[in-house]
Amino acid sequence: MYAITIPEPGGPEALVWAEVPDPVPGEGEVLVEVVASAVNRADLLQRQGFYDPPPGTSPYPGLECSGRIVALGSGVAGWAVGDEVCALLAGGGYAQKVVVPAGQLLPVPEGVDLATAAALPEVACTVWSNIFMIAHLRPGETLLVHGGASGIGTMAIQLAKAVGARVAVTAGGPEKLARCAELGADILIDYREQDFVEELAKATDGAGADVVLDIVGAKYLDRNVKALAVNGRLVVIGLQGGVKAELNLGALLAKRAAVMATTLRARPADEKAAIVAAVREHVWPLIAAGTVRPVVDRALPLAEAAEGHRVLEAGGHVGKVLLLAPQA
Repeated sequence: MYAITIPEPGGPEALVWAEVPDPVPGEGEVLVEVVASAVNRADLLQRQGFYDPPPGTSPYPGLECSGRIVALGSGVAGWAVGDEVCALLAGGGYAQKVVVPAGQLLPVPEGVDLATAAALPEVACTVWSNIFMIAHLRPGETLLVHGGASGIGTMAIQLAKAVGARVAVTAGGPEKLARCAELGADILIDYREQDFVEELAKATDGAGADVVLDIVGAKYLDRNVKALAVNGRLVVIGLQGGVKAELNLGALLAKRAAVMATTLRARPADEKAAIVAAVREHVWPLIAAGTVRPVVDRALPLAEAAEGHRVLEAGGHVGKVLLLAPQA
């Protein structure tokens, strides 16, 4: 088969389309012939040499895919050769075939075509696990999402609205904010021109956000704590703004607030399987009903993954960038 390899870390040009050995499913795994994958920030970090895949997993980038099952390992039940699926991966999605633990498979949601389904696993699992399983967002609460026009952001807006929350977003520029509004965002903040702490305070009569989903990290830590409501929960899932910052514990104590930080890729298989099961139970019916939908900015050939990385790095996209694998 062919896959996107990274012989040496570097810029987008470091991604090389090359022939590699076919993977073989082990016990509890299936082999999926990939129809599409998607570009995630973690892929960019892996390409740059900053985010190695977990030990024992595929060395190729790609944290999600859609495709068809072509082989079953021993001990797999509930799936069959020929099933159309999408999957959460520890890596390997930028390839024509990938091995997937059976617990990380999802059926393609009703109303979604097979290629577009590749836009769903990573964002659905990230958003559901962090906003609902960890931060316990409830109906009537306010969620602040940084990067509202990103793949994570577009899913977070829709799921939070579906459960009856109020959603505030930050994004760069009126066009991105307009797209967020179309998805249901209530409070629109242009981070280039406005201070999100001040704007959120105005919109909530000083109450702030009950939950903040943050992809920025250190640069936003102090302001995120200021933006939290009493009993608020800050969940950090990205470090685009650095890894070290000073935290005012007094401010945190005064608000009886919590700061949590998580990653999805390195979690044990049983934890991933539990998240995937929760997504299938709670999110998939919303997609089938049309309440929540994947947001795709563009689709490119998998062999042109470098261009997909350039698109993400340029930051002008809304939603997901897909990579379409060549079909036999």
